[in-house]
Amino acid sequence: MTDDFQDIFDDVDKIYQRFTKKMLKDIEDIEEAIKSGKLEGDWDIKPIEEPGVKGYVAKGRFEFGNKAGSKPLTLPKEIPDEMREPLVDVFQDKDSIRLYVELPGVEKDDIKLDVAEDKAEIKAKNFHKTLDLPTADLDLDKTVTNYKNGVLEVTVPKKNKTETGQNAKTIKIE
Repeated sequence: MTDDFQDIFDDVDKIYQRFTKKMLKDIEDIEEAIKSGKLEGDWDIKPIEEPGVKGYVAKGRFEFGNKAGSKPLTLPKEIPDEMREPLVDVFQDKDSIRLYVELPGVEKDDIKLDVAEDKAEIKAKNFHKTLDLPTADLDLDKTVTNYKNGVLEVTVPKKNKTETGQNAKTIKIE
């Protein structure tokens, strides 16, 4: 082995030694916090005492609101309205593009779908997503949608090579 490779292995070993030392110190600090009562919960920390092996096995569970005078964990009364991106899968074959959009808890009438030759925009309650479509050769007038169990399926056929271009279209959700 060349000196360069040996230097690399020596550096990695030094990093490993520092990491191990810090990790063991952190575990000791956690164990002390549990013993002193600063960290509450049901904990079981055991050192590993085998030849050539040094470490800990730690199992635990935090407790919230189980002690007299402590506040129980509660959920907020109002969930803030924030825009989220729905999960979207896009598939393309030789005849069409298919979009599958997950919109949990959304009513069909609350969905707005705009499709242009190269983009699709989905808006519904607190969901919003604009995505680039993999091709611009689409026949927007023949778009088919299906909304069931919180999943919107959109199928946009590709144009025949002889058809002219279209600008954009808002699609009715079926």
